[in-house]
Order: sequence, then structure tokens, then C-alpha cells
Amino acid sequence: MSGLDSFVNHTVSIITADGRVIFGVLKGFDQTINLILDDSHERVFSAGAGVEQVTLGLYIVRGDNVAVIGEVDDGVDSELDLSAIHADPLSSVVH
Repeated sequence: MSGLDSFVNHTVSIITADGRVIFGVLKGFDQTINLILDDSHERVFSAGAGVEQVTLGLYIVRGDNVAVIGEVDDGVDSELDLSAIHADPLSSVVH
């Protein structure tokens, strides 16, 4: 059993190696950690403005681009005021 099995059909947050932050419902994955997300969106951070949410819908994240994945507490996440969050975008992972 993989550690990701418990995340299936739950909302997850993924930080990619190129610095993107993607939220969605994990629908499946394979042995190379390719992830299938449904009802997904990317959160784009800005130091001068609030967080922009870009709708992606059904989306696949390649396993070699996944840096971090974690389960989201939907209750806590729904209470966030994204327009009040100001932050620099994440940089790409440097090898």
C-alpha cells in the first residue's frame, strides 16, 4: 500500500519542482507518482496583490515534477481570505 492511497478522493495541495502550487481532488496515481486531479486550480502568489486562482479542471501532474504533496483541511482552507495573502511566488527547485 502506497502512502498516497489515503489521499485518494481527498483534496490535496501539490508544490511542483517549478514552483507552482496546485490544489485538487486526487483521483489516482501510478508507480511514478503521476497524479490525476479533478476540480483543480492553481494558486498564483504575488507580493503586490492577493492570491489569484486559475481553474485547471481535470489535470495531470507528472511525477518527476512533484516536490511536495499533502492533504488539505477543507474547513480551514475555505476560511482563508486569499485576497489578503501577499507572498512572493516560489522559485524553481535547483538541483
